[in-house]
Amino acid sequence: MATDLEAIVRSLVTFYDFAGKTVVSVGAGGGQLVEYARQAHRVIAVDQDAAAIERLAMRLGESGMAKKFTIVHGDLLTVRPSGDIVLFEFCLHEMPDPERALDHAGHLAPDVMVIDHAPGSRWSWCAAEDGQVETGWNAVARRPIRRSLDIEAFQRFRDYRELEAKMAAQGPTSLERIATYRSHEDISIPMPYRLALL
Repeated sequence: MATDLEAIVRSLVTFYDFAGKTVVSVGAGGGQLVEYARQAHRVIAVDQDAAAIERLAMRLGESGMAKKFTIVHGDLLTVRPSGDIVLFEFCLHEMPDPERALDHAGHLAPDVMVIDHAPGSRWSWCAAEDGQVETGWNAVARRPIRRSLDIEAFQRFRDYRELEAKMAAQGPTSLERIATYRSHEDISIPMPYRLALL
């Protein structure tokens, strides 16, 4: 993400007290947000993406938290880790069946927390994920929400070339949508996100 990851981590630890908790972290590959886990007792990090798992392992080595993490390469629905909280890290919108994922998470821990792009996010529209984001939050809304918080953030890029490189894997719809930025420099795209505790 070309965004302020430290600010997102601050949002996480302000929103929920991870101290002494066992966290089942879904979509943890890449390791961009691992700093939230400093006060946690243990983290079971689940991700299906092998390359993202490798980046997470590298990040954990750099952060000195490798012993705190157990890495599980697989689908959340096929593994049975349990803990105090299941945390969906900007990944609920990527799940083929968010309802089923949330149901399963509810069996693994008493607390379930989602942090993901907010509905109406210009960034998720640019990434051609706006429909998926809406579907994910609709699934959340069908459950009792104890607390939620919307936060403004931005994705920033030096120029269109950098933005295009970031979006290359998102497919042709995304590339069409970002074409409006083609002649721009110092690009700033709103990326509001939401935290919800179930």
